[in-house]
Parts: sequence; C-alpha cells; structure tokens
Amino acid sequence: MLKQESTLHPIAISQVMINFAASHGIAKDICLDGTAISSEDLQDGEALITREQEIRLIENLIRALPEVPGLGFKLGLQYNVATFGVWGFALRTSRTLRDAASTALRYLPLSTAYCRMYTFEEDGRFGIGLDPEPIPPHLRQFLLERDLATGINLLKELSLSGLNICAVDFQGPPPDYAELFTETMGVAPRFHSSRNAMLVSSNAADQPLPTFSPRLVRMLDDQCRFQLEQRQTSGLTGMVRQQVLGSLGLVATLDEVASKLAMSPRSLRRKLDQEGSSFRAIIEEERRQTATQILSGSDMKLDELAIHLGYTDTASFTRAFRRWMGISPGEYRRRNRHDA
Repeated sequence: MLKQESTLHPIAISQVMINFAASHGIAKDICLDGTAISSEDLQDGEALITREQEIRLIENLIRALPEVPGLGFKLGLQYNVATFGVWGFALRTSRTLRDAASTALRYLPLSTAYCRMYTFEEDGRFGIGLDPEPIPPHLRQFLLERDLATGINLLKELSLSGLNICAVDFQGPPPDYAELFTETMGVAPRFHSSRNAMLVSSNAADQPLPTFSPRLVRMLDDQCRFQLEQRQTSGLTGMVRQQVLGSLGLVATLDEVASKLAMSPRSLRRKLDQEGSSFRAIIEEERRQTATQILSGSDMKLDELAIHLGYTDTASFTRAFRRWMGISPGEYRRRNRHDA
C-alpha cells in the first residue's frame, strides 16, 4: 500500500470538520488558523490539501473545544459514504461487507483514516483492527475514536442499518464518556483489550449488500487506483501535480503554476529537472491518465474530452493519444469500455 502520509486529501473532508466546529459555535477562521487553507479553497470541490494542513486543522479544533467529551468520536459520526467520493461509492457497490473492507483497506489513503487498519477472523466473527501507533501521541486518542466512529457509521450505512456489531475493543481504560460508545454502537465496549477493533459476525460480513452493483465494481476500483496515483505527492513534482489536479486544471501553464508556488518559472523548471521530471511530463501523464479513465468509463464526446484535457482541438488530442497508447481514442474506447 502507498504511504498515507504522502497522500493528498480532498478538502471536503476538512469541510466536515469546519461544519462540525460551527455547530459548536466555533468560527471558520479559528479552524483554518495556520493551515494555509483559504475560503476560496473550501469552495473548490476538487481542491486537495496535505496531511500536514489537515493535522493543523485538527489541532485547532481540539484546542477550540476542549470541554466537549468524546470530541473525536462525535466528529467521526459526521462522516458518511458520500463524504469520501469515489472511495465511498466503491464501498457502497461492493458485494459484501467483507469485500467492502478489502476495498477500503486497499485504498485507505483515499479516506480520512489515520490509524493503520487490518482485518481478522476470530470465533465466527469478522473484525477490523485499528492501530493508532503511527499517529502523533497528542492526537492518538482523538483520531482513534474518530476513525472508529467513522468505520461504525460506514458499516451501518452500507448494511442500511441492518447490521449488529458484535463487539468493540479498546486497548486503553474507559473514559468518562464511555456511555457515549454504548449508546451509539449498541454494545458496551471491552476496555483494556489487546487491540482496538470492531467485530461483526462472519455470516453478516458475507451477506450481499443491498447496494451491490456488479456493473460498477470494476470501474470504481479503477477510479480508486487512479485517484490514489493522482494524490501521491513527493517533492516539487507532487506540488505541481496538486496544482494541475486542483483549481488550475490541466490547462495550466508553467507560469501559472510557478506563481501559485511563489517561485519563478525558471526556478520551477530547474528544480523539476533536478527531480528527474518536467512540467510537460507531468501534464502529459495526467492528461493520459485522465483520458484513458474517461474513455473507459463514460460516453463523453472526443471534442469535449479534448477541451477538458486542455487541447485546442480534437486532432491535437488524437495525435497525442496515439503517441501515448499507439491507437486512436475511439479504438481504445472500443477495446476497454466498461459495461454500463
């Protein structure tokens, strides 16, 4: 699995935190202090932020609401399948909860999870374990509870509330607000356990989900893989990728990206070269990835796709596509089109 720490997160996940804070009387500016996230960014549904920006927002939220018991758990209950875009929809269309868990872990960096997660079988039960060890100590309990509550919400939503959780384990002692867990989960947690986990019966994990769609499973899996590749960020190359996948789009020029990154075009070009990359190579790769994904999964017309990718006409796009793939866009679509 690709490292979660290097993966960009959709700003919609942060918007949930800001809305939650607002419901407790905390202003947006307090949440955004020191994050370098602007109000304009929040209005851009395609914007991506770094894990460092998200952590700063979380720290601001904790400082602003120190008196709220079970803050992380209550925040986790605000997330639902739709919050996570294609990752959430991939879970929704899975055949069973077991399959959904497998997909969730395979593409976990697309979620809001900070814990390491794993699945296990025990005495006729299927479990999802949460290991908070990678989380900074001062955020560990908050994010463990947030991840657990989010997972419980997703489990219930996927099963349309027809699922009973068998057990919930916590490694630590019971907090003062332990009754909150019992009220929400319908089962009293076991504390001082050897792990942090939530468990359902193995039979329940293998029951077909009511929203299972075999037509969409493969397409959404491909889209998850594509998004995961897109959101990986490393050095300046990753920062450039973030800009062209964000508000600037694939029509962005080198000068526009350089301005966004507060450097001169010459410096940007030189530093990308030092990383073994170039602005043109990044744009080309993202255009190729986007083109193959759209051709495989939609009926978008070629002239519309060409404009979407930043080409002045369909002929220019077709020439570029032949250079990438060795065949025309139309032929690629015929060979690779997913069943609708």
